[in-house]
Amino acid sequence: MIAQPLLRALVSPVTIRAMSDGKKVSAMLTGVELYFVDLQRARGFYAGVLGRQVSEEDEMRFAKFDFGAGFVCLERKGSESYPSQDKAVLFFEVPDLEAAINAIGADRFVQREAAWAALHDPEGITFC
Repeated sequence: MIAQPLLRALVSPVTIRAMSDGKKVSAMLTGVELYFVDLQRARGFYAGVLGRQVSEEDEMRFAKFDFGAGFVCLERKGSESYPSQDKAVLFFEVPDLEAAINAIGADRFVQREAAWAALHDPEGITFC
């Protein structure tokens, strides 16, 4: 079971503010990705100990578990295209990706794709 503070965080909107012009874009935390050296061992814990069903999987790269209000994705360390220093990624959904990128500043992003973009916080944790 997810702790209540985490569950509230998953369903509570956040506001992204631009540093320079004050534009605001709302975002919803939808999931967390954690990196593991031993993916099968981590998968076994989430499936066996926590009793979660795998909702999506690539046995060599990741296992994704739904938690109702959001997801937890376990990924094999080193398989990510945007490495996160502390082995965690936070996923946010925004209504308009380009507006969010413009509000934050395109130069802050370490990777951009058609449907998603990634940036690092000051400690190297990735936000998608």
